[in-house]
Amino acid sequence: MPFAQVVIGPPGSGKTTYCNGMYQFLNGVERKTTIVNLDPANEILPYPTDISILELISLEDTMDNLQLGPNGGIIYCMEYLAENMDWLEEKLKACGDDYIVFDCPGQVELYTHNDAMKRILNRLEKIGYRLCCVHLVDSHYCTDAAKYISVLLLSLKTMLQLELPHVNVLSKVDLIETYGRLPMSLDFYTNVQDLSFLQYHLNQDPFMKKFQQLNEALCDLIEDFGLVGFETLCIKDKESVTRVIRAIDKAGGYVFGGLEEANESIFMTAMRAGSEWDTSVQDVQERYVEGYDPDEDLKRFAREYKMTEEERRDLLGSDETPRQEGHSHGDGSVIDTAEQGEVRKKKVEFDVEQ
Repeated sequence: MPFAQVVIGPPGSGKTTYCNGMYQFLNGVERKTTIVNLDPANEILPYPTDISILELISLEDTMDNLQLGPNGGIIYCMEYLAENMDWLEEKLKACGDDYIVFDCPGQVELYTHNDAMKRILNRLEKIGYRLCCVHLVDSHYCTDAAKYISVLLLSLKTMLQLELPHVNVLSKVDLIETYGRLPMSLDFYTNVQDLSFLQYHLNQDPFMKKFQQLNEALCDLIEDFGLVGFETLCIKDKESVTRVIRAIDKAGGYVFGGLEEANESIFMTAMRAGSEWDTSVQDVQERYVEGYDPDEDLKRFAREYKMTEEERRDLLGSDETPRQEGHSHGDGSVIDTAEQGEVRKKKVEFDVEQ
């Protein structure tokens, strides 16, 4: 029974680079791997492949003959493939029990609304393939709260639509702070922790503040499902690639019995060892996130908490501010008993910076 990865993700998330890296890495550890290009718009391939959808249909010909745009053309190509799966099945017979990596198109509607891709994957499962979906998203989206929540919704919808073992991956983690500093520590984004913290950042934007209730409902929806989590990946880092492969092997069942010649090698056994989720995320944080301070999130929360309290007092006015009992910072600001409890819950045990 052959195993396969289905590599999907938005345009620019690094799917083709990922496939090329996986091809080199897996063949390097004696897991015979073949890449299948299912992207009709991908005419320049950095990796060797004997199977490409371009042999069946191309985006350029589809757009010229049917007068379709790029998105409509790709959807037509995938629907055409879904109706002509005999061609792909015949091509795959030559691969035998090779480990397959399917390089898929970047149009997200194929994985959220249109059912062509789901029909293709269902057909592959029927002929015996054990599939695992690898969903790549660019890690720099974590630097913007609104984009990060959008990525969570996209990942959740894709998981529900395709109904496959699924591994979400934050790609290009070595470039994560290129577009700005992370508001929270990296493990907050990989574990998808309490999203109420992000709502504060959303509400600081005058435009996003108008949709405060919608933002809250979306965050509650994601947390209610509790399905989304992320691995991190720097395709140039062997340790990072190994961790991702380990997660994929567990999700797809390969860890329970692969078919490569080096099945019992020490290296492969190490790859199949237990995942050290928290430790690996901390290692990535220290390596790729500048100026990492494990207490920075708590300090930032305390500063933001104090600021919102002062804004509330200013809004009420000095004449209307009710008398409060509690601990004084010495600067005139007061935190009442309930608020002290809230701060204690966040383990903020220091004076708020002026």
